[in-house]
Amino acid sequence: MAGRYRLLLESAQQLVLVCGRGEEYLRREAAGSPAVLRDASLVVGLDGCIKAVGQADVIRNQFLGASFDKIIDCSGKCVLPGLVDAHTHPVWAGDRVQEFAMKLAGASYMEIHQAGGGIHFTVEHTRKATEEELFNTFKQRLERMCRAGTTLVECKSGYGLNLETELKMLRVIERAKQSLDIGISSTYCGAHSVPRGKTATEATDDIINNHLPKLKELKLSGEIHVNNIDVFCEKGVFDLESTRRILQAGKDIGLQINFHGDELHPMKSAELGAELGARAISHLEEVSDEGIVAMARAKCAAVLLPTTAYMLRLKQPQARKMLEEGVIVALGSDFNPNAYCFSMPMVMHLACVNMKMSMNEALAAATINAAYALGKSDTHGSIEPGKQGDLLIINASRWEHLIYQFGGHEALIDYVIVKGKVIYQNERCGTMSSY
Repeated sequence: MAGRYRLLLESAQQLVLVCGRGEEYLRREAAGSPAVLRDASLVVGLDGCIKAVGQADVIRNQFLGASFDKIIDCSGKCVLPGLVDAHTHPVWAGDRVQEFAMKLAGASYMEIHQAGGGIHFTVEHTRKATEEELFNTFKQRLERMCRAGTTLVECKSGYGLNLETELKMLRVIERAKQSLDIGISSTYCGAHSVPRGKTATEATDDIINNHLPKLKELKLSGEIHVNNIDVFCEKGVFDLESTRRILQAGKDIGLQINFHGDELHPMKSAELGAELGARAISHLEEVSDEGIVAMARAKCAAVLLPTTAYMLRLKQPQARKMLEEGVIVALGSDFNPNAYCFSMPMVMHLACVNMKMSMNEALAAATINAAYALGKSDTHGSIEPGKQGDLLIINASRWEHLIYQFGGHEALIDYVIVKGKVIYQNERCGTMSSY
């Protein structure tokens, strides 16, 4: 196949497809055995999509006479799909490092929240920040995620709680979508907390009558394209009925339902999500057995966040039970001022150690299943012809080093690639690419 192509990765010791038959997701046994090729190569076309994957000698013969913008020798290295982070809150001002000491001293999440910390502290600082300030810090955070292997990330608003600031955050996310290489799925999370001076019912009415119509208007004008709607369904925040009203209103204007549920108290969020046709529900530390069954039947992904349970000392989500019941299990970093972690390799490690997932299951959860949770598994999450060329090259003879090594991804990851374009290159591999 002569012609010009964007990228050739040659002779990888392991090329981890994750799946190779166009699967939307992997669950049960399928998540436990990712497809792996040895001594394999792949080609990405000028359109940024994978054109061929196979044994190195077969690809060499197939593309005899072709030219490539870039060729990378992957001998002794592993190639994996770019990682997908299915839950983050990365646009905000004002860190909460002081709260970490309070948590270590025994203060609960809700105690900090009620003392004026938590979300409301971040809301105050985010409202004061300019759009440019928010964009610059957001860009730096995305760069750190990228260097840890993330090529597609879900990004929420939610530190505005009023229309003006929520739109400011969504404009920042939209600007990043348009100007940066990393893939972004944007989420409106105006129901992240009840604004001071309002009841939950008043906040719900404001979101349904003012926020969502404005989002629809901006989508029609092409100014802001939001993918998902989120609500923090929790005792003392938004109850089940308020959550239902907001999620349904978001669904009515074309947003995917992808919300926080059953984190601190059992709220029957999983049952509600299954009923409404939610694409995904996050947290689920307090999910009921009935909710797990309902999610499995509805093909509603569980986005589990091991960093949150670790940092807040919550009980771990029941990953094993969910997997055994056939739930589509995905992972996210929950990066935010309260759970400050950029690294999906560390998230996968915690999922294995603390939630008893296998390394194979954790890899599926951070690739194809996380892409499914964002409605993107037709284009992301595995290495298959026709999919976007989002890839990682790691300097190890076995792919499991990505999870086995706790931290230190700076020395392990050689290249991060989006649409066949190198967006991060380790210094030892030559001049570092600018992001």
